[in-house]
Amino acid sequence: MTFTDAAPVTGRAQNVNVTDDDIDPAAPAKRRTFSPEQKLAILAAYDEPVGPGAKGAYLRREGIYSSHISEWRRARDAGWLAALDGRPKGAQSANKREADRLKKKNERLEAELAKTRTALDIMGKVHALLEDISESADTEDK
Repeated sequence: MTFTDAAPVTGRAQNVNVTDDDIDPAAPAKRRTFSPEQKLAILAAYDEPVGPGAKGAYLRREGIYSSHISEWRRARDAGWLAALDGRPKGAQSANKREADRLKKKNERLEAELAKTRTALDIMGKVHALLEDISESADTEDK
């Protein structure tokens, strides 16, 4: 397979007006994120019936991969995009974090209660044993 000498593409995906002088090479790379609304809009634009090669051009123009499309389709079909409500994937609500914290505290307190009940049971048996010993000692001496 041979490639022809085509003119290099000077525009950048999503940043057509950015020149090489505007880019700071020391700046850390920042991962792009898409809101559920943006994902649904991209899916709708990608799925529009167009001519051959237009879908690939659209992906290049947007700077995304076809794997994004397939992943977002699966999420859309499963209803996950609507369920995210603009939160990034993996974000927990404050209520869920609080519920998890309370569950852990409850488990810890139940384990502590079981230990306390066991200790009280042992103390009750020791007390009963000592009473029996003191009663038998009192009757033998008289």
